[in-house]
Amino acid sequence: MTLPKNKSRRVTLDDVATRARVSAVTASRVLRKPEMVSADLRARVDSAVRELAYVPNQLASALASSHTGRIGVIVPSLTNGVFGDYLRALHDVFIPAGFQVLVLNSHYLPGREEKAIATMLGQFPEAIILAGIGQTTQARKSLQQAGVPVVQTMEMTDDPIDINVGLSQVGAGYAAARHLFDLDHIHVGQISAPHDSRSRKRVEGYMQAVGEFNAVPMVISADQPSSVPLGGQMLIELMSRWPKVTAVFCGNDNLALGALFECQRRRIRVPDDLSIIGFNDLEVSACAYPSISSIATPRYEMAQRAAEIILEIIRGTGTRPKQRQIDLGFRLIARDSTGRAG
Repeated sequence: MTLPKNKSRRVTLDDVATRARVSAVTASRVLRKPEMVSADLRARVDSAVRELAYVPNQLASALASSHTGRIGVIVPSLTNGVFGDYLRALHDVFIPAGFQVLVLNSHYLPGREEKAIATMLGQFPEAIILAGIGQTTQARKSLQQAGVPVVQTMEMTDDPIDINVGLSQVGAGYAAARHLFDLDHIHVGQISAPHDSRSRKRVEGYMQAVGEFNAVPMVISADQPSSVPLGGQMLIELMSRWPKVTAVFCGNDNLALGALFECQRRRIRVPDDLSIIGFNDLEVSACAYPSISSIATPRYEMAQRAAEIILEIIRGTGTRPKQRQIDLGFRLIARDSTGRAG
């Protein structure tokens, strides 16, 4: 047999069967259950698959079976370092277990996440993992009707779609701000970007601490992708609007690093003149000079737990765990960038 003259035509199972000199049914059996056929038959079909570069039509298989070996994952960013550990954990658990991890990016936009969820469900995944809890009404409805495990991560909610593994973003934001107030700072600012649900909850935690210490709220937010340069720009705006500020809680470590660099450019001593605390405790925070205080979030453990729960459901009886809401908490890491006022 020669390859089809039209090279753009997809190689089919019939092509493989013809090359291997077997029926299409036999070729399919070899590919699905190789342990059930003879070594000679398996070698002939495998050789045909390699020679023709045959790729099975997994969508057709998905329509015939609920076991597709696919796990759908939707995150808001592929460039934010926060999701590096998160995605690594998912791959560390699912790949050895024989599953593929399909990842889509929502760009922090609920509308895009809704479309990503619809696209992902069209791939017949065996489970969906979401970074966040702010899904649209339509997205929630689609996920509830999908008939597969759904795990919302990164934050806690009282109304999970299915299973929720995360941490209290409000509590973590409060802890970061409280750390600065406990160091006798009176004028404590907050900068955040992007202004998504997790960022807003950190601001909410900051506002709780502000109210507890009878301080003046000083908040600068930007509805754009977070970056190191943006942190410097937002610090300039914060200090221009509130010149008395002596401490700043940055919504993430990229912003904190940018604020630190801007202080160094302006010869503002950290922490003598300005204390800085970040969020997420990225590796760069411990390596910066001075090292940056931060809130450590269990990103790897969070994704790992979500993946393990899904495997238990898929490989077990299909029943959900008794504990549907799992709060993994956070840790305050105090380093050299925060010090006492004055």
